[in-house]
Amino acid sequence: MAIPILRGGQYRPLSDEDIKRIDSAVLRILTEVGVRIEYRQALEVLRDGGCAVDFDKHIVRIPEHVLRRALATAPSQFTLAGQKPEYDVFVDLERIYTIGGSSALYVLGLDGERRPSTLRDLIDLTRLQDTLENLHIMHAIAVPQDIPQPGFDRILFANVVPNTSRNYYSQGQGGKSIRDQVEMASVILGSAEALKTRPIFTIVVCMVSPLLHPGIRVEELMECTRWGIPVYIEVDAQMGATTPITVAGTLVEECANVLAGVTLAQMLVPGHPCIFAIASGTMDMSTANYSGAAPETGLLHAATAQMAHYYKLPFQGGTGIDAVLPDAQAGYERALQVLINALAGTNFIHLSIGMMEQMLTASYEQCLIDNEIIGAAFQITRGFEVNDDTIAFDVLKELGPANSQYMVHEHTVRHLRKVYWRPKLTNRDKWEPWMDRGGKDMRDRAREQALKILDTYWPQYLSKEQVEEIQRIAQVAQGQAMREEPA
Repeated sequence: MAIPILRGGQYRPLSDEDIKRIDSAVLRILTEVGVRIEYRQALEVLRDGGCAVDFDKHIVRIPEHVLRRALATAPSQFTLAGQKPEYDVFVDLERIYTIGGSSALYVLGLDGERRPSTLRDLIDLTRLQDTLENLHIMHAIAVPQDIPQPGFDRILFANVVPNTSRNYYSQGQGGKSIRDQVEMASVILGSAEALKTRPIFTIVVCMVSPLLHPGIRVEELMECTRWGIPVYIEVDAQMGATTPITVAGTLVEECANVLAGVTLAQMLVPGHPCIFAIASGTMDMSTANYSGAAPETGLLHAATAQMAHYYKLPFQGGTGIDAVLPDAQAGYERALQVLINALAGTNFIHLSIGMMEQMLTASYEQCLIDNEIIGAAFQITRGFEVNDDTIAFDVLKELGPANSQYMVHEHTVRHLRKVYWRPKLTNRDKWEPWMDRGGKDMRDRAREQALKILDTYWPQYLSKEQVEEIQRIAQVAQGQAMREEPA
């Protein structure tokens, strides 16, 4: 069954005049201030493409006509492939998808204990997420702490991809990492050339605010263009710390930073798929902690969606929540975050499953609770139809006043599955029947469901030989990365 089509864009905090003013400031940043790009080959490409480059300071200034030329070739529509065609993600500026959790160093286990994440957790949490109907793209929800960290990204690939049917949102550790992941994907698809037709994984390239492209990230970006791997060009600004405290000021920095990366990608390979991505938030001035669940963060993501779409680029938004337990705070933070992004038309709602404590911790229970929250938020975003059949005048006339036989009416039966969202974890019983079933809260119910899934769901998308070959490539690559690690 294909992923259901969902479109947003109803919530637009920026006026048309606001967008023009932001765009004008972005152009001034790119032409007057510039972006620091710490990779010689990229500097040469940008110079040859018409940018003003200071090789000593690594500063690139991008004229407006160069930016506009790059944006003219950046595609607004493309496909991210699933291992199963029904999980193909058809990207445009309207459709909405979700991306799973990412890179937790700790796990809140089903026994209630918080502990360092393990390779077993990565596999189990991937299996668990693979059952969720509201998850469309898989990330590596945990970085295992029981494995060597050099080359960890290859180990993530080798253990996530065999356990999901979704497109895999991956990360790298330099150009060699990208080549190793292409080799592993080729085991699945038969060749590296096939990957260009069906990109079953993508790479996120995280630039740094303010206005900095580290060499290792630029190397990854350039390598992705060589192999046809779509890229999320991401900045993770922190309002009041790494960017201006105002939403508008941070929005300008994000746009300039990401668009510099898009410009480079399009100079290298015109038409290469690029996604404007952020995981930005605000600094809580009372704790000096990053907050991804603050209302200001939601405003920033909604406004960034508008700007990305103004530049005709698909947009990834969404970030972690602040709650440390699957409690009421986690519920309201996740619900607001998902609903704001969905209504704003965020094409990829990032970190939407299972993440606690601003990405530090992954929770089995929260994975299932988040899936429930996303389902409700999407039902709201989807809205409802208004036509002669849904207005139901003839039904109201037929039954007339004081006749409440709607439950058994043919109209109800015909529309029930179209208009009624059925929760899996939410309790709608009153006190007595709820107590008769054990009086369990949502976290209890999520824990029971998670245990059942983990006991029964063992996906097998690849052959034994494919899995073994992917594991071999990952282990060899990690061994090399460990030998190259500075003492």
